[in-house]
Amino acid sequence: ILRANGITDVRIQPIAGKLTDNYNPINKTVNLSEAVYSATSVAAIGVAAHEVGHAIQHEKGYIPLSLRTAIIPVARIGSYAAWPLLIIGAFINSSTGVLLIQLGILAFAIAVVLQILTLPVEINASRRAVDQIEVLGILGDDEARGTKKVLKAAALTYVASVAAAILQLLRLILLFGRRR
Repeated sequence: ILRANGITDVRIQPIAGKLTDNYNPINKTVNLSEAVYSATSVAAIGVAAHEVGHAIQHEKGYIPLSLRTAIIPVARIGSYAAWPLLIIGAFINSSTGVLLIQLGILAFAIAVVLQILTLPVEINASRRAVDQIEVLGILGDDEARGTKKVLKAAALTYVASVAAAILQLLRLILLFGRRR
């Protein structure tokens, strides 16, 4: 798929762990968990093609991928800082406590924005994967349908994750909004 798209500067390599498959745009590597890297199942091919879909996004300058990549460092800090700020702020009964809670909610909101930006990136990578599998004839019709099902199920996990994060953010706002 990489060669068919004129991409020659991306490495594919195994990575330890389960569900650790990813594309790293910084060092241009498709990292596949050992279970995916060494497998030939429809699911493994779908996951590998999906990660290559991210490499295609990067090569084509897909803007949502660039936005997501740019916000990752800030969102990572936000996700680590949110809960300590909220907890400490909850125990301080003053304007400082309210400020810490507001900062905690803001930090959590930034992490939610990352998840929202991730959704179209993941759905698009799966679409690209399915298109490439079909165009290049990598799998037969039945196998391609199986891959579509696997990738659709994976996309639905991202949808559920975004919904849960938004609901958690709303819960925090409602829970701590009374402190003002």
